Amino acid sequence: MLLGPVTATLAKLWLISVLVIAIGAPWLAPWDYTYQQPLLRLSPPALFGGDSPFWLGSDHLGRDTLSRSLYAMRFSLIVAIIGTLTGAAIGILAGMVAARRRGVLGEAIMAAVDIQASLPFLIFAIVVVGVFGKSFWLIVLIIGIAGWERYARLVRGLVLDAETHGYAGALRVVGAGTGRIYLHHVLPNILGVLMVQMTLNFPESILLETSLSFLGLGVQPPMTSLGLMISESRNYIVNAPWMAAVPSLLILLTTLAFVVLGDNIRDRVARD
Repeated sequence: MLLGPVTATLAKLWLISVLVIAIGAPWLAPWDYTYQQPLLRLSPPALFGGDSPFWLGSDHLGRDTLSRSLYAMRFSLIVAIIGTLTGAAIGILAGMVAARRRGVLGEAIMAAVDIQASLPFLIFAIVVVGVFGKSFWLIVLIIGIAGWERYARLVRGLVLDAETHGYAGALRVVGAGTGRIYLHHVLPNILGVLMVQMTLNFPESILLETSLSFLGLGVQPPMTSLGLMISESRNYIVNAPWMAAVPSLLILLTTLAFVVLGDNIRDRVARD
């Protein structure tokens, strides 16, 4: 009984720390994350006995790993947050339309949901980036498209359930429009379930962005991301393991914290 609340608290503290890092990276980073010092390349971390000025060591170009990790977390979070919110907005709108318009339009939306769910999305993302080129907003759009069908399916079911229970129909009888019913009555009632879905979808957004950056299709230099840092460390994993260990640990802890937080919110929603 103690593990659940303690784990949830630790997850919240970590996510707050990550948010502070994302906002304060320009002030927290001890070095410019693009600054190269070739004479200090692959310097071991000062925290583990190294004699370099870098707390977490340097990479193959002599750039500070700590500073790059702070900025990488910032860029990865920005992409994942905007992408997750984009997917949620598209899915919620599509789900409400599919629930209200049960004819050809509703069937077309649900067919698109089924097609999306059956796609190997990473391969689809690679094809899209290969055709349209690499850009920040394209990556954001791809991450948004990646999760919209889950929200659409979920919202459609919840809206149909609201119609079944009668309060949506009762409001319609007294003259309330569909938009007002959905935005002011149905959406607030299902917001808790949507929050659970978002917290569970967010780690997937981070991992998708990380995968694309690792393959060289995501964030491009001089910007950096956690996936790009891991990609750059591939040839130095033996001589400079900290290059891969630091961003990998940040990905692991952040995704794990969101999963724990999502489980905690789900338990609260179930109790309510």
